[in-house]
Amino acid sequence: MKIMQELPLMRKATAVWLVENTSLTFLQIAIFCGLHELEVQGIADGDVASGIIGQNPILSGQLTDEEIKRCENDLKATLVLNKSASSKIKISEKQSKYTPIARRQDKPDGIFYLLKYYPEITNSQIKKLIGTTDKMIDSIRSRSHWNMKNIKPRDLVLLGLCSQSQFNEVISQIKSSENNSTDNSEKNKKSKKNS
Repeated sequence: MKIMQELPLMRKATAVWLVENTSLTFLQIAIFCGLHELEVQGIADGDVASGIIGQNPILSGQLTDEEIKRCENDLKATLVLNKSASSKIKISEKQSKYTPIARRQDKPDGIFYLLKYYPEITNSQIKKLIGTTDKMIDSIRSRSHWNMKNIKPRDLVLLGLCSQSQFNEVISQIKSSENNSTDNSEKNKKSKKNS
């Protein structure tokens, strides 16, 4: 079983920089960047990635100078991605939300479902679940959306716009914030009665 190594961001640009600025072997660069050794050789010859500007992995925090020197001195050693860089890469992967083109037309239905059954939901919570804009949410909330007569409240989990666990997490946040607001209003009423 082969263990997958974490790869740097902009692999070809990183490979271009490593070819131009280090004495690493093609194999070392290929393994680190997740490319084929012949592709790295093509980069060195100018046949592959001729229009790509090199990306310095030291400046981006993906490699250290010491790591490059260690591998230059030991031709059998492989470069290892800096741990802090790999955690940043994982975080950035979680932030992006992509909805397939076929499901984008279902977003208004999902938004309408949330607004109808959970009117206290915030725009940021809807955006977290569906990946939409404030303008879209506000137009559906105020019923001024251009296609409002055709929008029907449909469950966004069944539409495939989010997972059940993501949906449950947001709903539990809504319920906990409701409980906190009712607790605070009751405390305020009691304090007014006592004074």
